[in-house]
Amino acid sequence: MKFFKILLLFITLQVSAQQGGMWIPSLLEGMNEQEMTDLGSKLTAQDIYDVNNSSLKDAIGHFNGGCTSEVISPKGLILTNHHCGFSQIQSHSSLENDYLKDGFWAMKLEEELPNPGLFIEFIVRIEDVTAQVLNGVTEDMTEKEKQSTISKNSNAFEAQVEKEAWQDTKIKSFYKGNQYFLFVTERFNDIRLVGAPPSSIGKFGSDTDNWVFPRHTGDFSMFRIYADKDNRPAEYSTENVPYKPKHFLPISLDGVEEGDFTMVFGFPGTTDEYLPAVAIEHITKEYNPSNIAIREAALKVIDANMKTSDEVRIKYASKQARIANAWKKWQGENLGIEKSNAIEKRHEFEATFQKAIKEKGLEDKYGNILPEFDVLYENFGDVNIKRRSFIEVFLVTNELMEMTFRTYQFEQAIINNPDVFEKAKASIEGTLTGVHKDYDVNVDRGVFENVMPFYTKNVDVSIYDKTAFKHIDSALKLFEGSQEEVIKNLNNDAAYAYAKPMIEDFYNNINPEFQAKNEPITALQTVYMTALMEALPNARYFPDANSTLRVTYGQVRGYSPRDAVYYSPVSYLDGVIEKYVPGDYEFDVPQKLIDLYEAKDYGQYADANGKVPVCFLGTNHTTGGNSGSPAIDAHGNLVGLNFDRVWEGTMSDMYYDPEICRNIMVDLRYVLFIVDKYAGAKHLIDEMKLVHPKK
Repeated sequence: MKFFKILLLFITLQVSAQQGGMWIPSLLEGMNEQEMTDLGSKLTAQDIYDVNNSSLKDAIGHFNGGCTSEVISPKGLILTNHHCGFSQIQSHSSLENDYLKDGFWAMKLEEELPNPGLFIEFIVRIEDVTAQVLNGVTEDMTEKEKQSTISKNSNAFEAQVEKEAWQDTKIKSFYKGNQYFLFVTERFNDIRLVGAPPSSIGKFGSDTDNWVFPRHTGDFSMFRIYADKDNRPAEYSTENVPYKPKHFLPISLDGVEEGDFTMVFGFPGTTDEYLPAVAIEHITKEYNPSNIAIREAALKVIDANMKTSDEVRIKYASKQARIANAWKKWQGENLGIEKSNAIEKRHEFEATFQKAIKEKGLEDKYGNILPEFDVLYENFGDVNIKRRSFIEVFLVTNELMEMTFRTYQFEQAIINNPDVFEKAKASIEGTLTGVHKDYDVNVDRGVFENVMPFYTKNVDVSIYDKTAFKHIDSALKLFEGSQEEVIKNLNNDAAYAYAKPMIEDFYNNINPEFQAKNEPITALQTVYMTALMEALPNARYFPDANSTLRVTYGQVRGYSPRDAVYYSPVSYLDGVIEKYVPGDYEFDVPQKLIDLYEAKDYGQYADANGKVPVCFLGTNHTTGGNSGSPAIDAHGNLVGLNFDRVWEGTMSDMYYDPEICRNIMVDLRYVLFIVDKYAGAKHLIDEMKLVHPKK
């Protein structure tokens, strides 16, 4: 199979294009390095990524596979978002020790709290392995044959990679399967909670302010990596010691101003920047509205109950945040696509593509791509929504349905392989115990009643009165006895009997239909990517996010979301006090923070105007997974902590518009102010290296 040589792009692209893109850190020399310099950077590509010497990439860790974190001291102190560490903070909280409400600060190493299952992973090196992975792949192969060959080649190559015994490898696809990179990694599993502000700081503004600016949220938390006596990854042990990093980020006390260079370094999750117009139209006009409606129905119940009960608030804090985050993001995505006229602009781009393939004599090869997309999406839309609605109801919003779904997986596992009965039983019992740790049957019943009508007309709330799954003790009794007895018990349970036909329909009909209709779309997207690069070689291309380490660079900039409105790029502590509503669920402010504000007791963390900056905006192209990413200045110092995007700019996952796409970062001076003046954790400040690059 003939594949376009991606590396040529880094030679032929125009340097004038300066905004947008999530770039592979090992390939920054040349165009990207020059662009960063033009934007004000003093860093070289080698400062950012170097295999043989310590570099910025050695301070950037993948936090639990979903967020980013950075090392900020020689003792392995880690900074990430409050919402990234939220489930760990919540897991340590109780009515007696309400760390969500009051915050938590370990004043010495012995007080730092372990977190089973939490990990941080660093990148050791990145290698282009495209030739090895695509060896033997030909154009006349079926999609299944291609993927089989790619998988075999990848496994064979990984098996012979030179690495240390404690290191891991993974091969990831880029440019829709046109290029492949190997990542050698180190994963640390002993990660301890060091500090977190109360939610009234770390989650200030909650759902109302989520995805919008001006923002006044101190969205940060601190952890520490522990290693064995040889500074290598190790499972939790009291014998472990703080990790000594290859590199940690100094912190600038000089802050930022409009026009300053910013680089966000992290692990962005998923983007789809090269979708055809028909796909964007399906997502924003059909797919997103369906998901929004289901989550909104669930949130109405959860929010109401959290506001009336501290016990429910603690139990559902993490779940509510997870459900609400995407719910509001999808709304902003739709708004941004409409505001930027993205669908029409994508149609215009496709017209340019069609003209280019005609001029280059490529019509026979690529002329069918866009018409074929139209046909495929027309047949794909309904099953895509049906499948996602099942996921929303059975895996995202309703816990009873989630328990039945996991139980169905257990039943199928032991039917297909009776030898795994004891192992599968232990697994499902662990799953159910985990669900019930933070479960309220009355809240869940209300959610069920609200969300189930979006999936089926058969809404039977009475199952909550009859099912054993509503209490952990009775749920576990269902799994007592022989395999035959367990299967009989399960199928006699009211909730399981209700859900099982829908789960079977999902596995036997909905998901297979989705896979069958999605596979040709995925294959055509790969061909489309190749065609774009061949027909329009001078266009600006960057690989979609895929949870691998990336660099995105830009500048501190305000923006205008609508006519006659302009947002300055920096918000201040004054705005926190302006928004303050005593006792409010979203906008309450701790009394100590009010006292510090009134006394103007800001220490060394105020700016030249005597004000404490809280958040700032940048033109960095970010997405989910960049939460917790460091915002790095022109000299390689930490100035901010990425945590959000502006509402109108969330469509940057499909269409980046430099006029309205902005990422939101916590100013590090606010982080230090909270740690030092509010929490009194001066010992943590003493660990860090504070610098004045502008002085």
